[in-house]
Order: sequence, then C-alpha cells, then structure tokens
Amino acid sequence: MKNNIKLLVLLFSFGFFLSCDDELNDLQPFVEGNPETFFTSVSAFQNGVDGAYRQLFNYYSDPDSGLQGIPDILSDNVVLVRTGRTSNSTYFDYRYVASTGGPIDFYWSEAYEAVNVANLVIAQIDNLADGAEKDNILGQALAIRAWAHFDLVRFYGKIPTQSADANASLGVVYIKAEDGDTADPLAEPVRETVASNYAEIIGDLERAAQLIADDNGEGKLDANGVYGLLSRVYLYNGEYQKVIDAANEVDVELATADDLEGLYTDENEAGLVVELAINTSSESTGNNVGVLYSQTTASDVLEYAFDFDFFNSIDEDDLRLGVISYVGENSGNQYNAIAKFLGETGEVNGRVDIKVLRAEEVLLNKAEAQFELGLDALPTLNELRDLRYVSYTGGETGSALEDAIQYERRVELSFEGHRFFDLKRRGEAVMRSTMGDIIDGSGTPPDFPTLAADDFRFQMPIPIAEINSNQNIVQNPGY
Repeated sequence: MKNNIKLLVLLFSFGFFLSCDDELNDLQPFVEGNPETFFTSVSAFQNGVDGAYRQLFNYYSDPDSGLQGIPDILSDNVVLVRTGRTSNSTYFDYRYVASTGGPIDFYWSEAYEAVNVANLVIAQIDNLADGAEKDNILGQALAIRAWAHFDLVRFYGKIPTQSADANASLGVVYIKAEDGDTADPLAEPVRETVASNYAEIIGDLERAAQLIADDNGEGKLDANGVYGLLSRVYLYNGEYQKVIDAANEVDVELATADDLEGLYTDENEAGLVVELAINTSSESTGNNVGVLYSQTTASDVLEYAFDFDFFNSIDEDDLRLGVISYVGENSGNQYNAIAKFLGETGEVNGRVDIKVLRAEEVLLNKAEAQFELGLDALPTLNELRDLRYVSYTGGETGSALEDAIQYERRVELSFEGHRFFDLKRRGEAVMRSTMGDIIDGSGTPPDFPTLAADDFRFQMPIPIAEINSNQNIVQNPGY
C-alpha cells in the first residue's frame, strides 16, 4: 500500500498476510481476487479477517518501529544507551518531522491496511447467511477497524482528555465501507475531528461487542477483548462510568507474580485479554519486537535501559522488579536493562507474542475511572498490589491515591507501549531523569529531558507522502 489512503479500495492482494501467527498456521492465503466472488464462505471471510490481524501485528511488532515499544521510547520510562546502535534516537530526542519516516510512515500505512481489509470483509458480509458465524466475522472486522483507527488518532491526533481543545482538533480519516467511503478510489478525504473519530471507534466497538463470539482462539479478538478495548477507549474519551461497566464485562483473571516470568517468555497467557501471536517454535520468519530495547547475543548490545529515576523508584518488595529488569553489560559498562520481550524461554532474540491488552490494564482503567468519579478506588488498586508486593503500606486517599494508581500503571505496563499515551491523555509533561544511561547514573543523560504538556510534538506529523498525495489533508501544527 502507498501512504496515500485514497488508494485503499484498489488493494486486494493478500499473499503477504499469512506467514507466522500461531492461530494462522493451518490457513492458506489467497493471492488475489474480486471480493464479491471470493467472500462466499465462512472460511474465506475468516481468512480475510486473519489478514487484518496480520496488519495489526506488523505495526505492533516491527523490530525498528513497533508500537509495542515506541511509546516508551518517547516517554520517561527509558534512556538511550550510547553503546548501542542509537536506534530511534530521532524519536527519543523529539527531532521527528513529516519526512522522518520510521513509525510516522509505518503506522499510517499499516493501520490503514488493516482498516482496508476489515472494510472488504464488512462490505461483503451479507454473502453469509444470518447466524452466529456471520455475527462473529462481522464483530471481529468491526473491532479491528475500530482498533486500527484508535491507534491512528491517538498517535497523529490529540486525545479527548488531553486538553480543552482536543475534541474539536483534527483527528484522522475514518473509513467505513457501509457509509460509501470506499466507493471512489480517487477520493481525497479530509481529516475529521477527534470527537468524531472517537464516536465512530466507540460505535464500532459497541456493535462488535454484541456480535463477536466468546472465544475465537489465540491471537484473535473475542468478547473479552472487545470489552477490554472499550475500557481503554472510554478512558481516553473521559467516559468514566462506561470504563467501569466495560471492565466489569471482562472475565480474565489477573496474572500472579509467579505467572509473570512465564507470561513474558510465552510459557503462559496469564492475564492476557488481547494478544498478537507469533509462532517462534515452528516459523523461521517473524518480527523480533524486543530488538527495540536490546540486541542481546553473546553480549548485551542494549538500545535502551531503564530511566535512572524510574528504576530507583521501584520498591525492593515489588515482585515485578526481577521480571522486568536485569543487569546488562556492554563495553565494560553495566546497565539497568529491560527484561520484558527478550524472547521465549532460553532465547534472547526478542521474538515473542505482543501483549496488547492485559487484565491488569483493565483493572487499572477501572481504578482510575472510579477515582475520577469520586468512588472508592483503593480496593480495586489493592487487588493488583496484593499480587505484586511482599508488603506495602497502602491506605492512600485524595491525590496520593491518584498518584498511586498512576504509579502502578507505569510499573505494571512498562515497556508495553502505554506510557507516552498515558502522559498525553492526562495532559502531563514528559519528565525524564537528568542522570546518564549507566547503572550508577553516570554516562550520557538525555538531550531532551522534558517535553512540555502543551508541546506540539505530542502529536506526530502526518507523513509527507500523504500530504503530497492528498491536497485535502492538513498537516498538524508545528510541522
């Protein structure tokens, strides 16, 4: 696909979709065809939906640009390690512009590819007889379409709770086959408002929740996944009672502290609500998402380490500490290295499943929403803390409770693609440590330790190729 979204409806070549997902191993890709004649069976429709999942996997797991890691690199969770490749330093240093490439171009094209495939499925859905199988296919396609658009608008646009002007600001183009948005291959659509985008995202997800099956297997959305995504989207949209209601629909137990190591080495799926899976045992290809943080072979060639202040804020009684960190060594230096996503058991290739959404996030979404509504959020927060600490003091109220909720969110979801968006949606600045990258705080500190809450760089620039190909696409301010 080209960057320009006006070409979306011309694309119907899916040979690249199916290669290494666990759940896709037994499926054979179709190469090309007319959607009206191809989509005639449940298996053909599911094949198309699986192609859309593959596009999501592409931009979440890319070893150079993956959405699983870039939001942490943009935030205050990590520091650039100078003995590494200095990969993504342009993003770490906030020097990106419309022509920078990397994530700016990649997310735009891959997310709209996912939207395109979902729309192809939705447009032909009446080829199937009414019933549970049709509903489940449609539910998956609607949820994927919403998910991809959500990723687009939170990256390139503002978040509704970010600032007073956010809802009226420009979001992205929301493409819906049933509204005729895919009828004209030469159309040059305009960016809609953030408020309009969120209304469409929520509408698609709420409809999907009524249609999708309870269990679609590994790597696919189901009812729990859709309600989990709704809890996140409602939180971004400031609809706090709906956050609580959606969270209460998610029936997935929290991972225990003993589960965590196996979760991140793919030995178990404890607490997983939404994942994008890769079969590392039987496939020779696939994205090594952990490479965003380290190139760990005979020695640790780290790309990023823990931010000094963040690491030292973690209590020694926190059972997560030994799961998410280790001491890495390179060029005679030691670093507080990131252990998440190193690889499956016995591997250090960075190739693991993408943990998109976990029960722990759903719980923390609920706790934050309860706090915002003036409800008692402490028992909800303590459900997680009881599983994560040898002991803790607790008992917080007021702003101390709010800080505790956000702190647990930062630690629990660290390096999983949340921190930049959490700061952004709360209208908070990035405040990095001014210490260096080496374990004792020496070494090279970040060039840009602070990004003010109102800085235009919280919104990524629209790719220059899109601007050049569609005269109706307006660039974000500051670029």
